[in-house]
Amino acid sequence: MRIQLLPDQLISQIAAGEVVERPASALKELLENSLDAGSTDIQVSLMQGGVKQLRVADNGTGIAQDDLAMALTRHATSKIASLEDLESVASLGFRGEALASIASVSRTLISSRFAESKHAWRITSDGSDISAIEPAALDAGTVIEVNDLYFNTPARRKFLKTEGTEFGHCEAAFNRIALSRPDVAFMLQHNGRALSRYAISPPEKRFSEVLGTDFAAETISVDESAAGLRLWGVAAKPTFNRYKSDTQYVYVNGRFVRDKLISHAIRQAYQDVLHHDRHPAFVLFIELDPNLVDVNVHPSKTEVRFRDGQAIHRFIFHSLHKALATPTGVSNATTANQAAYNPFAHPALNAQTANYATNPYPQYQSQINLSANEPNSFYQTLFGNSQNASQNYSNNTALQANRDGLGGDADFANNSYENHAASDFPLGFAVAQIHGVYVLAQNAQGLVVVDMHAAHERIMYEQLKNALDTKSVAMQPLLIAVSFNADRLEVATVQEALASNDANLQQLGFDIAILSPTTLAVRAVPTMLQDADAVTLARDVLRDLREYGASRALTERRNELLGTMACHAAVRANRSLNVTEMNALLRDMEATERSGQCNHGRPTWFQVSMSDLDKMFMRGK
Repeated sequence: MRIQLLPDQLISQIAAGEVVERPASALKELLENSLDAGSTDIQVSLMQGGVKQLRVADNGTGIAQDDLAMALTRHATSKIASLEDLESVASLGFRGEALASIASVSRTLISSRFAESKHAWRITSDGSDISAIEPAALDAGTVIEVNDLYFNTPARRKFLKTEGTEFGHCEAAFNRIALSRPDVAFMLQHNGRALSRYAISPPEKRFSEVLGTDFAAETISVDESAAGLRLWGVAAKPTFNRYKSDTQYVYVNGRFVRDKLISHAIRQAYQDVLHHDRHPAFVLFIELDPNLVDVNVHPSKTEVRFRDGQAIHRFIFHSLHKALATPTGVSNATTANQAAYNPFAHPALNAQTANYATNPYPQYQSQINLSANEPNSFYQTLFGNSQNASQNYSNNTALQANRDGLGGDADFANNSYENHAASDFPLGFAVAQIHGVYVLAQNAQGLVVVDMHAAHERIMYEQLKNALDTKSVAMQPLLIAVSFNADRLEVATVQEALASNDANLQQLGFDIAILSPTTLAVRAVPTMLQDADAVTLARDVLRDLREYGASRALTERRNELLGTMACHAAVRANRSLNVTEMNALLRDMEATERSGQCNHGRPTWFQVSMSDLDKMFMRGK
């Protein structure tokens, strides 16, 4: 067959296959055109999932009468005019293909009133047939109706899914656009029923309206700038994670994108706090000079290419990593608005913090009935002689106080947490321990439940990371070296480490000697891990060094290695803590980055508010 030119209609239909994959694709293009026209109010109406009709009405600048026919012509646009314009695109649309492609596979009607025109005008397209321009009735802006999508390409129409599925894709496209522009009002109808109305609002409110209050309540504000780059928006706490990546929105200069480089940077920032294969949730906006990003990569315009991808990756990673590192009980929003709103304010907790300067770990609580810890006294209090019960309560209170290294009632009164500002101690103060696993604490909001092993593991992990970064992992020599039978691989790993100029084991705070071909001796361990089982700890560290190689274990696999060490150092379940130790744990959590999750991404603590407790006991009903 000889080479020949294709008819314009067929060319347009081929292009439509790239640009208009389904009704949602057409909706996205029309919404972007409305935003480029400066619209502040956009109304969308769909019939049968957008297949029967897709209507977008806006109050933008409109299209001039003489430009209406040109609007349906391929590669005709008002947004760029030269290669320089293409290399610094600031608008959402620029290819000049969307309207022509949509019109080639549908029955399209465009009514528009240009801002400087006295009248509105209309043009229609029936596939390849374009009508003459006619007067129309329209106050302002543009209305585009796309009817019977793919009516002239039945093979393509067969690939469309059910009405519900196609509407679902349209709603997702609508929400992506609505999230990007909280300064624009949006409305969505389907089959004559209004489903979504978003008024002009602050970004946080728009995020909550579109993604739900559960998402909004679990987010951290992000706003970082450096070298002409800005990253802002919200990122969900690691505990608010998803099975799928269906709550991930990234915008580059207002354009929704799916970019592997950005996704990798975000995933790396969450790597240390996200549990296994769960996915984070976020709405993030990247702003940079349009000259530094190429948006002309794919007809769908959801892919971009950065001039300096490594710089973008580092910026996103460090910005998000910093936001996620906020210590427990502190948030960016709280810090920024602390003068106006203190979430831990409480009448009983507003006293001065004079004692804190000399006692950074407040240890005491208001007096509680410690006799309840003694079953005999407890039942005697309930059913026995009131005088004896009172005496037993007094004796048991003193006994418990002495057991925990505390003073008597005077110390409770003089050193109660009511003498400290609640904002200094967002996790409150310990009141009990349950089954040697959980610590119960009281703060201004109600009850705090802490998984003591998970929390302590995170604290040790962060301390190890900081020490390794500053090359200051202190070593604690053992009074008596601990020897153990080792296999040949463990001995070989120690030999390699000892022969290395990098002194890998010393960097980690270990001194391990070879006593024989089958025996190793641990002579020193990291000071902060001195209470761990030296043999088990050494075996696990050697396994990681052997499996990944020493250099890799101390670089890209560093976190896994330190996580192993931290797990050995963390306080074990069934360990009985006194009040002093429990409060010290709470204070360390408040001062430690990412302490809301353990090294594996599991939560370390939960807040149970007073209102939640009241509901459990039906108080006020």
